[in-house]
Amino acid sequence: MRWFAFIGLMAAVLGCPRSESLRDASACECPAPAPVAALAPVAPPPSKPLREPVTHGQHVTPMPVCEAKGRLPLDASRDYYDKGLYEKALSCASQAAALAPNDVLAHTERANSLSALSRYDEARPAYARALAIDPESLDALLGAAHFYAVALPSSRENDELGVDYAEKGFELATTAREQDTALELARIAAMGHNDLGESPEALDRAEWVLSKLPKDRGAAYERAVALFELCRFAEAKKAFVGLVDDTERAAHVHWHLALLLEREGKEGEARVHFDTARALSPEDFSPPILLSAPEFEGELSKLVAALPADMRDDLSRVPIAAEDLPKLADLTTNTPPLSPTILGLFRGPPLNETCDDAPDAGGATPCRSIVVYRKNLARAVKSKEELLEQLRVTLLHEVGHLRGEDDFELAARGLE
Repeated sequence: MRWFAFIGLMAAVLGCPRSESLRDASACECPAPAPVAALAPVAPPPSKPLREPVTHGQHVTPMPVCEAKGRLPLDASRDYYDKGLYEKALSCASQAAALAPNDVLAHTERANSLSALSRYDEARPAYARALAIDPESLDALLGAAHFYAVALPSSRENDELGVDYAEKGFELATTAREQDTALELARIAAMGHNDLGESPEALDRAEWVLSKLPKDRGAAYERAVALFELCRFAEAKKAFVGLVDDTERAAHVHWHLALLLEREGKEGEARVHFDTARALSPEDFSPPILLSAPEFEGELSKLVAALPADMRDDLSRVPIAAEDLPKLADLTTNTPPLSPTILGLFRGPPLNETCDDAPDAGGATPCRSIVVYRKNLARAVKSKEELLEQLRVTLLHEVGHLRGEDDFELAARGLE
């Protein structure tokens, strides 16, 4: 679960969770056409009704009539939404949209209400309708950004859409000097960029918010996460320490502090923070499936032996090792750095590029190698079965890099 702070037109609280509603590591030949039989009669296609027939006897729950109470339906919808009365807000927004089919605000309010009611399959086309009417509506862009980056479960597609809407809205809002809206969109963009592993962009947006609102907890949290992901560990630790009293994000703050202390070798202190995070949010932080080093290495050897012959041939001169955590030198070889929570790593050039072993005190250091990380894998799963499957996927991912595939190609094959 991730958190964000949301203020202005659509906000009621700072730091609402993802599930909360809005406001609160690289010519085709065409066949010849078949001959057509001369004078062969062609039957016309069957007729199709313009609308599906009504199924009589099916129970339908009608939407309640909008209780505007002397207000315009759109104004009533907003009032009901702010009070958390989402069914009534939806009713009035639907009436407003029916009365003014091209009113972007009416369709936006309807989409917002549907999202708040977790009617996501209906909210998607509602936001699309609003943005089709006016692609530059700040209200519609803000609503859609929140919907995809916050309300829906995190996935690459959802997060990318959320960031796209947030960044477009942010640019428009800053140009129009709509600072409150720009702040809201920047918070969403920071969170979405972090979810996508785009830490430099996340840091930039979070620091923009903090330049306007130095005490903004949502932006401060996203900044801390970005610093951690960028391997700026001392800065990240200081930032998380400053957030330990943030009740909305406490579990995640303690979790990151535990990861940082673990990297420092302070196992006892780290354990305290791990335990605190699990106590505060057991659904997010389950106990690790931590195999002993010998057992883990044994399972890894079994997986390598079970690979297809061509993969085992490719790996014949590529050492595969297990380590507890990624070394800083490995993480910072890339620009930007790799995440400290990576599950595995391929070092060196792919097979189709030149690879010269470098001499060292022991003879030669292979220029290609694969490593998997025992502790990071243990925290990414909830059972031994999941651990072994994730270890297999991680191994295949790194073999993919060995063969020259990049992360996008691997993701497309389900090896993200």
